[in-house]
Amino acid sequence: MFRQLSEKVRYIGTDDLDCDLFESQYIVPDGISYNSYLISDVRTAVLDTADARKGEEWLSNLTEALEGRTPDYLVVHHMEPDHSAMIGELLDRYGEMKVVASAKALQMMPQFFEGISLEGRTVAVKEGDVLDLGSHKLEFIAAPMVHWPEVIVSFDQSDGTLYSADAFGKFGALCKCGFMGRDDDDWACEARLYYFNIVGKYGVQVKTLLGKVMRKSVKSIRPLHGPLLEDNLESYVSLYDTWSSYMPETDGVFIACASIHGGTLEVARKLKEMLEARGVRTSMSDLCRSDVAENVEDAFRYSRMILAASSYDGGLFTPMHDFIHRLQIKGFSNRTVGLVENGSWAPSAGRVMRDMLGVMKNVTIIDPMVTIRSRMKIQDMEALNELVENISTVSE
Repeated sequence: MFRQLSEKVRYIGTDDLDCDLFESQYIVPDGISYNSYLISDVRTAVLDTADARKGEEWLSNLTEALEGRTPDYLVVHHMEPDHSAMIGELLDRYGEMKVVASAKALQMMPQFFEGISLEGRTVAVKEGDVLDLGSHKLEFIAAPMVHWPEVIVSFDQSDGTLYSADAFGKFGALCKCGFMGRDDDDWACEARLYYFNIVGKYGVQVKTLLGKVMRKSVKSIRPLHGPLLEDNLESYVSLYDTWSSYMPETDGVFIACASIHGGTLEVARKLKEMLEARGVRTSMSDLCRSDVAENVEDAFRYSRMILAASSYDGGLFTPMHDFIHRLQIKGFSNRTVGLVENGSWAPSAGRVMRDMLGVMKNVTIIDPMVTIRSRMKIQDMEALNELVENISTVSE
């Protein structure tokens, strides 16, 4: 079924509650939505399609919403398959329909649809171009690397709607998290998780896009995933501004621990206790038993971080290595980090963590790096106290 958004605009997207791993890596217990829209004006435009997993349901929604009309245009904001899988089917069904997309998207399209014929059926658009549908006029804004190179977003000059592609999206099927942002109990939590893991590497490009779209009179934001946003847009934009600046959102310390036999985990818990006794806000995660995507989210959220890890095979215990590598590829920067290593005969974790953090921008490693030999002992408390003192007094 479709959902009426205004006189001429309908929501035709679908929920996917069967998806357990988005992009085959992100745990989505509440599923995901594939948002798509139909504008039925003097001319009719379909705005993006859906993942093949929900292709039949999406086609049914589209057919019902068209009410016998034939689409004049298919607007493709983003070529990732969870939004574009049904392009080939639409081209086969509607012989007169034209595909409107960036030149880069049109170049990429045959990579996804073998044997597709686009000759005479495309409209390549660039920054500032306008697709005139009648009363609705879509102005296109280039958004390269948010988070693919071909991305465009569009601004409806008639009603102030920003069709934002993956920007301002979040995990969660709409039947679970709410159709509108106002119905979502905690939009920021899943949106933060989505942002830093999906888009986070491209903060500079997100910041550039924000600068362009916020000069317009935006009244609503309709992303390709998650709730549609109308109320309190300033709060959503403010969060995106903070996130895309790689600056912390919350003053506090995130403690990430990777412990083999529990000794390092005991140290991490002690550090949390010591920090909280000083009034420092803390969050702690056992990297061996938690979702790495949520750990990435917390690393970006907090102003400071302590990494506590066991040594392993002359290097670093793998859950910590994987976590720091994920931070590297997501552009982690502008943070102060404390290090705790544990080793029974040849501690090596600290050296590896220091080397991995050393390639990141504006990451300061605070002294002392604490070395534990197998289990925490009374004589370790002096170094732990010094670490807690130093990281507690670092200003955001």
